[in-house]
Amino acid sequence: MVMGAFAAAALPVAASTIATPDEGLTAGEITLDVNGFALPVYRAMPGRSQGKGKRPVVLLVSEIFGVHEHIADVARRFARAGYLCLAPELFVRQGNAKAQPDIPTLVREVISKVPDAQVLADLDACAAWATKNGGDPKKLAVTGFCYGGRTTWLYAAHNPAVKAGVAWYGRLVGTSSALTPRHPIDVVSQLKAPVLGLYAGDDPGIPNNTVAQMQNALAASPNPAARHSDFVLYRNAKHGFHADYRPMYDEAAAKDGWARCLAWFKRHGVA
Repeated sequence: MVMGAFAAAALPVAASTIATPDEGLTAGEITLDVNGFALPVYRAMPGRSQGKGKRPVVLLVSEIFGVHEHIADVARRFARAGYLCLAPELFVRQGNAKAQPDIPTLVREVISKVPDAQVLADLDACAAWATKNGGDPKKLAVTGFCYGGRTTWLYAAHNPAVKAGVAWYGRLVGTSSALTPRHPIDVVSQLKAPVLGLYAGDDPGIPNNTVAQMQNALAASPNPAARHSDFVLYRNAKHGFHADYRPMYDEAAAKDGWARCLAWFKRHGVA
């Protein structure tokens, strides 16, 4: 599968799209062996000219569109901030997310068939690869957008090596199924690391009352990672406010969220 380009279901691309160059970086597609499956991963990290020490690691979980150009660009932004960033193609066993013509078809034909267990295992494989290839196993973070935001909460409850997570507008509650047995609200007591939730106030798909429900669950939990988690609600922003290639992009909220993301990682010992 060829990475790059924008997902068909996300077109047309807005004029506000940010392009981060790969000059001075080591960036591009690698392949990981995950129990015999060749998993495509976009890897971005500082180039050799910037030193040979171990790098803090960020696992970057995409939206439903897969690792298209926007996610690759975000990975390069993390690399420019000093991180080894890995963005795996988590949906490829079920289909080509970038090729689906529209969002309903994408969800029906690909995303609805992806098991959470598969996603968590793929992220584990990325973390293990990073440890052997220039990453610092003591400095591991996870972040993601929409689908990836939900996954961020789940992975912070799954992997004890994670030091911090930043979830961008991922769903917090939901109906359990065989493929999605638990949702963020269900794993509060299992969080291994504090998560910063960056959410939109004008988001019908993730109502403000579900954010409040999650906040209450975190505050009431005896789990230290839960109690140290936090939320920022951008009152006038819409879902997907960080996606500079889409119409809902909110520059002020996106820049503030990015600064908070980097500060959160630093605060919790990842940077």
